[in-house]
Amino acid sequence: MAFLAPPLPRTGLLVVQPVRRKQCAGCRRGPLPMLVLEDGAPRCLDCADLGHLVFLPRGDTALTRRSREESALSAVVVRFNRRKARYERQGVLVEEAALARAEERCLADAEARRRRRVRDARRRAAEDVAFTDAFAAEIRRLFPGCPAGRARAIAAHASVRGSGRVGRSAAGRALSEGAVVSAVVASVRHLDTPYDQLLMGGVPRHKARRRIAADVESALEAWRGGGPGSAG
Repeated sequence: MAFLAPPLPRTGLLVVQPVRRKQCAGCRRGPLPMLVLEDGAPRCLDCADLGHLVFLPRGDTALTRRSREESALSAVVVRFNRRKARYERQGVLVEEAALARAEERCLADAEARRRRRVRDARRRAAEDVAFTDAFAAEIRRLFPGCPAGRARAIAAHASVRGSGRVGRSAAGRALSEGAVVSAVVASVRHLDTPYDQLLMGGVPRHKARRRIAADVESALEAWRGGGPGSAG
């Protein structure tokens, strides 16, 4: 039994990319990369008075929409997908001048988006600086003996945007005491104890933490009391 394709979708002017070799019923040219069906007979784009149009493949929704808005004449291009048993949109045919105007509009939008991205990046950078300052100030409030430079370094590390670290958590953004202390503890653990060396030596994490727990607590107590190093 011969395979019968479903009827073409009704979306205004329609152009088909044939899956089989076709010849124009008018001028007899072929094979045709694109055709229009008139009374069931294939016609090339020239015979269908669409030869002056240019093909814009699908993919850029804004450019496609604007090209059709700018073009006095346009057509949707489809191709039959045998596996899915349906026609699928491949792009549009539009006037070349319309496509050029649409591209200019999209470029203008792209420049506007670029400028907005720059403004947003500057705003986020300013917000990050302000938040890091606030986080560092909270560290110094809880641990007055922590050197100012160290507090700033801890805050900067903990609050890197997109890092998933404690400073970017909801608790961290709220400057909760638990989040601030967690950031300080992590810094002390890695920089002021042999914790990293223990891990590199194959000591399991929970055992390594137990071994250095007293060192961490000693450092925290010194900072809580405003001990040595508070001027740095």
